[in-house]
Amino acid sequence: MEELYDILIIGAGPAGLTAGLYGSRSNLKTIILEKGIVGGQLNNTEAIEDYIGFEHIKGPELSTLMENHARKFGVEIRTGVEVKSVRRVEDAYEVKTDGGETYHATTVIATAGGTASKIGVPGEEEFNGRGVSYCAVCDGAFFNGLVITVVGGGDAAVEEANYLTRFGSKVYVVHRREEFRAQKILQDQLFRNPKIEVIWNTVVEEIKGEREVDSVVLRNLKTDERWEHATQGVFIFIGFKPNTYFLDDHPRHDDSGHLITNERMETGIPGLYAAGDLRSQLVRQITNAVGDATVAALAAEKYITHLHHIKATGGA
Repeated sequence: MEELYDILIIGAGPAGLTAGLYGSRSNLKTIILEKGIVGGQLNNTEAIEDYIGFEHIKGPELSTLMENHARKFGVEIRTGVEVKSVRRVEDAYEVKTDGGETYHATTVIATAGGTASKIGVPGEEEFNGRGVSYCAVCDGAFFNGLVITVVGGGDAAVEEANYLTRFGSKVYVVHRREEFRAQKILQDQLFRNPKIEVIWNTVVEEIKGEREVDSVVLRNLKTDERWEHATQGVFIFIGFKPNTYFLDDHPRHDDSGHLITNERMETGIPGLYAAGDLRSQLVRQITNAVGDATVAALAAEKYITHLHHIKATGGA
């Protein structure tokens, strides 16, 4: 007989680990599949100061604490496993991976987060890892004493620009508008930083170099002026696309592709839940990711209990 999990969770970030904790703590057979390493974006975060109970903690450290806590209750975690397909079959789910494995589960909780959006200009792919980066904590130290250019205007761009001043001799922030979308506290930190200069109403049109990046071509959207801007590092923070590509069915989603759920984190498909960054919501923080996941796991438990009741009573 094929092994059937009660809850299968896609993604081992804060949401996934929280869902795993609550699922296994409810004595449900629970597994987490993660294509990368446990912790997700936590591993790219140097310091966290807005997770209640921790005035200051490093992302990888919080990741380890969360993983150990979830494992304490017996959740199974498999890494290096990318989910390629999730399909509802009768009253359960068939989940296929890149390695050709097939898992079966009564419920699925999607917590796979998102993938960094790209600006889509010449040179971006060519110089990825050779001057182009999407992770300041991962790569900032490689640009010690060099000129760095950050692209974007949201929380991530402004926060990472501040962080990158630890390494760069100068940090430019290129933003297509004339004001940031970031939280005011982050903007205040940026404007007080003498190593940062903002280039407003401007976009990157090309990334250039020989073996590594040495400049970008910029264009002012108001004047249409173009010029070559010398820089050795280009850090792109213009958003993340929700990782929902593995869903064979098509639950409701917003214009950006984030899944729409009810207050139980249920999608429109029975037994399919969403939590964290791939869910449509106002903010995307660790606190609401773990809150989403708590609700999703407990709602899944009630759903499973209801199914068992129906089978035991013959639908009565």
